[in-house]
Amino acid sequence: MTDIHELMIAVDLREEISETELAELRWHLGIGPRPERLSIVTEFPVVVVDDSGIPVIEDDPHPLLAEQGAASRVSGVLCSTLVSRADLPRKGWSLTSRQEIHPDEFEKVGELLCRLAARAHETHLLADGAIRVGFLRFHEAQAPDLLQVKDGQVNWPA
Repeated sequence: MTDIHELMIAVDLREEISETELAELRWHLGIGPRPERLSIVTEFPVVVVDDSGIPVIEDDPHPLLAEQGAASRVSGVLCSTLVSRADLPRKGWSLTSRQEIHPDEFEKVGELLCRLAARAHETHLLADGAIRVGFLRFHEAQAPDLLQVKDGQVNWPA
């Protein structure tokens, strides 16, 4: 049995997002090159065994929402995109991503979601002050759970 979840992110971002952040978002979405310096999610620690057989921690940056193509467990297609809203009344950027995600990835993806929530249009604000960013569904579940960020924390459903 696998712990794979379907992650669906759909968020409109305000227009004041910086070019540096846009470049990093494009990289995380698999639609742009890796920026020289990361500012949204800055650390990607991983334990590896060195030549002496001793475990060491290294930094291994990788895009978080970049899978493309047929999904292996949740059916359908994995994809990500970021488009300008320049011609719409609510200016900024629209971001959509559909990915397969394991709970081991929740922490790093959560860092990215918290940054997105901080830049989200007010239309994503819920009555309790949380920011709606998408949905999460266990691969065998019939319906998804609302995914939101409140007080700098993602409410990863149990």
